[in-house]
Amino acid sequence: MSASPPRRVLYRCRTPSNRLCPCGRVERKLRKLDVEHDTRRVALRRDDRPEIVELTRQRHVPVLVDGDEVITDSTRIMHWLDERFPERPVFPADPQLAAHVEIFIDWFNRAWKREPNLIADALDAGRGEGEDLDRWTRRLQRRLDLFEGMLTGREYLFGEFGAADCAAWPFLRYAVGIDQDDPWTFHKVIHERMPLQDRHRNLAAWIARMRERPIA
Repeated sequence: MSASPPRRVLYRCRTPSNRLCPCGRVERKLRKLDVEHDTRRVALRRDDRPEIVELTRQRHVPVLVDGDEVITDSTRIMHWLDERFPERPVFPADPQLAAHVEIFIDWFNRAWKREPNLIADALDAGRGEGEDLDRWTRRLQRRLDLFEGMLTGREYLFGEFGAADCAAWPFLRYAVGIDQDDPWTFHKVIHERMPLQDRHRNLAAWIARMRERPIA
């Protein structure tokens, strides 16, 4: 008798509304690929996720568990899915372009997110103004022009829809709107401190385009 395949479990936040949030896009990708899995929703507050801390020694979701393998971070999970289910990839097949996408995602996660995180930490600590906050805000605003440039003459960040769009949209979307009951200072910082200008038409169109498309 053959052994049954290991059970896959996706741990995600409890918020069901945003289908293209990091958790939502991974869950939708699993469904599109018809990958059998269980979904377990964890607390919205990161400081109330003991099961995630026990699994990964950090507090962020999504987390995908496949037998003894634990994969954290939505981009890593997407990469893992591309390797095992290559019929619907989100990373480019071309090695050179795939490397560029990897560099972009690393820059986005390590560099772009730095300023909104610093501003959010300062605001949460009661520091609502100062030279540091002004400098970080200006840097956020300048980087809107980088995205505008990337989208000149094409619909998605690297030409065709893919992993870079999946990584950036859940955050850049706050430049044009935010839910009234959104509890995260980080999201409010993006919404309030990097509003789009008339010169960001390509970026605004991309945000709207991503909002409407299914992910697969």
